[in-house]
Amino acid sequence: MRYILLLLIIVPAAEIGVLLLSGNTIGLWPTLIIIIFTGILGAYLAKKQGLETIRKMQEQLRYGQMPGDTILDGVCILVGGTLLLTPGFITDAVGFTLLAPPTRGLYKRILLTVIRKWMEKGTITILR
Repeated sequence: MRYILLLLIIVPAAEIGVLLLSGNTIGLWPTLIIIIFTGILGAYLAKKQGLETIRKMQEQLRYGQMPGDTILDGVCILVGGTLLLTPGFITDAVGFTLLAPPTRGLYKRILLTVIRKWMEKGTITILR
């Protein structure tokens, strides 16, 4: 919980700093255009990958398979799309890495490690 509060303070402050630096370096209008473009591109990519993930999940369920990996893909796509809709270059960079399948694997491994630790501590319970 402390880390989330810390992120809610540090990330916006860093974003403002990077946006100010960008505005001074390349100008106000190019900075705004880049922010709007990444938002539109992020929404498109998240929608496309999200629908593909839902289709894959439905197919796995139809054949009686547990869609665990696909659910993690969906979580990464949801968070990545949300970050891309948030104005700023830092959140855009993280959002694009969450949407890119090669780098998404790293995030999924981290997420699995966190979930396993929660399960071992008894913080979270998974029912079958």
